[in-house]
Amino acid sequence: MTDLHPTNCTAFSGAKRIACGDLRHVAREAKAVWDRDRWAQVLIFDDATSHLIEVDFRGTPEDVVRRIAETGAGAAADGAARPEGDARRPGRPKLGVVAREVTLLPRHWDWLASQPGGASVALRKLVEQARLANRGRDRRRMAQDSAYRFLSAMAGNEAGFEEALRALFADRRERFDRIVEPWPRDVRNHAKKLAAAAFADKEG
Repeated sequence: MTDLHPTNCTAFSGAKRIACGDLRHVAREAKAVWDRDRWAQVLIFDDATSHLIEVDFRGTPEDVVRRIAETGAGAAADGAARPEGDARRPGRPKLGVVAREVTLLPRHWDWLASQPGGASVALRKLVEQARLANRGRDRRRMAQDSAYRFLSAMAGNEAGFEEALRALFADRRERFDRIVEPWPRDVRNHAKKLAAAAFADKEG
């Protein structure tokens, strides 16, 4: 599960959709369902990735929303406060560069070192070029992954589940829609919505 709080999400209780929209609104609606039935299987999905969002339903609805707001505020404020005396130094602004290990063959390092700006600049340029060249493919892959996560969580016991996955990854939209048609309405509609994004980004 993720501790990020996206703007848009969708909650389900079993196969029934509870609410969709901002997490605070969705959490309130999900909390009401959970209060009525503590045995209810309440799941909240990030609409973009279909990662599950964990919400603490203890206390009042206001307690639930407050905890969400505090978590979001803490993330947004990270790095904003600095120890006294830690003034910004003159020079180039920080660009959010993160140092991580990269393993390459010696000839690769030799080539990178010979590029203007050195290895780091050359690698950043290569990554940006690849990112732009594969933008459509990456969007499609992420949409497929999102649909797969939702299907795995909500439709694993439905008839044709595996066939639906095969149709999703084979870009067979009509077959996918036919397979999921008998599924519970809310699950079917959300699955088709997620899958549509993958089919729409199919590259010719």
